Amino acid sequence: MELNSGLRIPIWLEARLPLEQAALLRYRVGPGDGLGRGDDTPVMLIPGFLTGDLSLAQMAGWLRGLGYRPCRAGMRANVDCTERALARLESQLERFSSEHSRRVTIIGQSRGGAMARILAVRRPDLVDLIICLGSPLTDQFAVHPFVGAQVRAVAALGSIGIPGLFSFACRGHCCVQTAKDLTASFPRDVGFVSVFSRTDGIVDWRACLDPAADTIEVSSSHAGMAVNPAVYRAVALALPRPKADSVPALAA
Repeated sequence: MELNSGLRIPIWLEARLPLEQAALLRYRVGPGDGLGRGDDTPVMLIPGFLTGDLSLAQMAGWLRGLGYRPCRAGMRANVDCTERALARLESQLERFSSEHSRRVTIIGQSRGGAMARILAVRRPDLVDLIICLGSPLTDQFAVHPFVGAQVRAVAALGSIGIPGLFSFACRGHCCVQTAKDLTASFPRDVGFVSVFSRTDGIVDWRACLDPAADTIEVSSSHAGMAVNPAVYRAVALALPRPKADSVPALAA
């Protein structure tokens, strides 16, 4: 678990979060803003490191109003071992796809976006599109040193046996498999959009530029990706797909 401590990331720009939240309340982002309505596509939302489903609750409500079917990841906090978390997310993905008889769109913020990419690689039969928001896709540890310290603190707690947390032991097979799938060739029939900000105060924006993704640049803080009007508009424009593939009912 090696973190790049030499990065110069403007973490002070994260103080913009309240302004971004206020802007979202002032400016409507929806069908009346030149955007079409959704087609009931199920959309699974995966939160970022240290946050849970609640952090994307506002986006979930907005997606519902836009005509989509938001689905929770079932996370109180995204701090578990990546492989354990992915196993649960894959089960959720299977359930959502079966319930709606179609492939699922996944929106993941930060670490959640990296998980979305791995799920798309492992289960392209269930995933139609992924949208990553400020996600370190090409280097999971291209983060501000302050966040790196939080990562090590969580790992230390997990290493002494506190349940539900990743640990330093994750550097073994689990971490190797995750890294392999995160850099694997991306499925051709799955859409892939990465939204990034050069003024992201947590993640080095260059780590968001996955060669397999269509990239969209916005002006946003890292935490603000969940409430920034420009991000919402980018998401709304990325959501429509040429077709919504149905999937056969999953075996019991």
